[in-house]
Amino acid sequence: MSTKAGSTRAAQRPSVYHRQSSTLHYQTFPTAPPRNPGRQPSKRDMKQQQNGSPEAPRRAENAGHGRSGSRSSGHHHEETPLPKGQLAILAVIALAEQTALNSISPYLPEMAATFPEVGDGQVGLYVGLIASSFALAQFTTNFAWGWLSDRIGRKPVVLTGTFLTACCFLAFGFARTLWQAIVIQALMGLVNGNQGVITTCLGEITDRSNQSRAFTYLPVIYGLGGITGPIVGGLLVSHNNPLHPDKPNPYPYLPPNLFSAAVLFIDMILTTIFFKESLECAQNMPPLGKRVGSLFTWVWQFTSSYRPTYLKRSKKTKKAHENGARYHPTEQSSLLEEEEDEVSDEEGSPSADHGSMPTLFPSQRTASDADDEDSGPRLSKRDVLGNRDIVLLLATFLIFQLANISYNSLYPIFAQAAPPTGRDLSPEEIGLSLAFAGVVTILFQIGVFGKLREKVGNKITYRASLAGFVIAFLLMPFVGYKNGSPTGEGPNRTKGKVWLWIELGAVLIIKTVSAVGGLTSSLLLITNAAPSHAVLGTLNGLAQTLSAAGRAVGPFISGSLFSAATRVQPKGEALAFGVFGGIAFLGFLLSFGITGKGLEAEGWGDDSGSGGDEEEGDGSPEGRR
Repeated sequence: MSTKAGSTRAAQRPSVYHRQSSTLHYQTFPTAPPRNPGRQPSKRDMKQQQNGSPEAPRRAENAGHGRSGSRSSGHHHEETPLPKGQLAILAVIALAEQTALNSISPYLPEMAATFPEVGDGQVGLYVGLIASSFALAQFTTNFAWGWLSDRIGRKPVVLTGTFLTACCFLAFGFARTLWQAIVIQALMGLVNGNQGVITTCLGEITDRSNQSRAFTYLPVIYGLGGITGPIVGGLLVSHNNPLHPDKPNPYPYLPPNLFSAAVLFIDMILTTIFFKESLECAQNMPPLGKRVGSLFTWVWQFTSSYRPTYLKRSKKTKKAHENGARYHPTEQSSLLEEEEDEVSDEEGSPSADHGSMPTLFPSQRTASDADDEDSGPRLSKRDVLGNRDIVLLLATFLIFQLANISYNSLYPIFAQAAPPTGRDLSPEEIGLSLAFAGVVTILFQIGVFGKLREKVGNKITYRASLAGFVIAFLLMPFVGYKNGSPTGEGPNRTKGKVWLWIELGAVLIIKTVSAVGGLTSSLLLITNAAPSHAVLGTLNGLAQTLSAAGRAVGPFISGSLFSAATRVQPKGEALAFGVFGGIAFLGFLLSFGITGKGLEAEGWGDDSGSGGDEEEGDGSPEGRR
């Protein structure tokens, strides 16, 4: 009998896994614990803990460490498998958007020259003005899109931006005056904040063990967009009316814009079907369609002449709390509420799901701040200004994007302009040259750059990319002419064309390799520098805002400098390229101040030990864990 009773007590005794607390406990380490405990164990983890599953403790531990793992503990984990399905749909989104945005540059100088407001020698100035209007508008809204994605989720923001951008492309194809082109580009910039959101999604679906591989392929997709976009923009321009080939086409730049809009609409459909929300606190929200329906219901009640039912309930609940009692609806109160609802229905008030405020925003409260009055973690000024690595990352990222967009704006103007300042290339030749450089760059990114970055680290490859921009800026003004002469005078020669394409190809490869490689490293550095996962979208939005600031002033300044360079002889084209080469060199010097070890991938530099900057608190999330 005692044996039976003992076995019964043993069966009722909870297992070691059942007794494990689901709340994360931090032991005493030389560094302070993180502000955010990371992802809390899910219901599935809790259920497995209750069932005694041996996988539950490990999942709970991984949940506590969040996306980054714990490098300070000295343990090494196996690489987490990549979520290939979500990576594929993110690649589709990025490729569609980059194809559309890059399709404008090959024909924009020629398009601007057709505007009645643009005079001779002013093409560079107004091309820069059009491009700057897009980036300036993006500067005003990028942070807002990142902030909004932290509150309503990533998917609604991506769908909204894709749809509105497609509509802007449809309108841009019909632009026939300068002010129309500027207004449409500004609207396109206002509604387009997807790049920062996509980067945030990539940081959320990966962790420190596999993020290097994932982030390597995102710039490859951008590189593919740098190939497909110029091809579309350069080859689909139609100067002859397709219905009447003997007549000119009143809208010669409509075909590439129609193609770009179609690609974005297809992208929007695929995103709706296959993209899964990556913001954890928004994953338990109702479907997007239901949230939109709830919003319209709420607006209907709010604007009606009758008192909304959700105000009645909220007032009753508030009154109960003020009396010091928790509001528990009784049978009588439930009947009263039903009577009120019936009266409201009879009077014409909507009855569908109107008992409370619509669930539009996810709750960002975690176990650690459940008693806090704030609605969720926020990115404070201290998190940014008090961290040297974040400050320098944002400053150099601003310079990096300023140099990149200025080069992208200068090259088509320089290539299209007449000698001796320009090289007299057609839109088709400009598009094909950019596509060639993009192909070589992608092969380098896939085959060489990933292994190189694993050996030398994110910081060194980022510096090397900035140095590559300096070289590309200094070399471009000295490429040859089609006729092979030093001044561009005389008839074109085959030998001159061959040397021109060889020199152009070499310089463009240096530039595009630097752009794609630098983007990979900068995205990884910014993601790893985030104080917590909850503010990753906001930090990426801030980075993209500064990026947009650089992209706003870059095209306008570079276009103005090139317009002024047409009056400078000899080698006036070196003026604009030289100025931005000096700016890129300043960013290269500043990048030496980025020293935090926690910015590298998991396992990088293990032979150097776990001490050093990381234990001293380098400002990274891993340095604090």
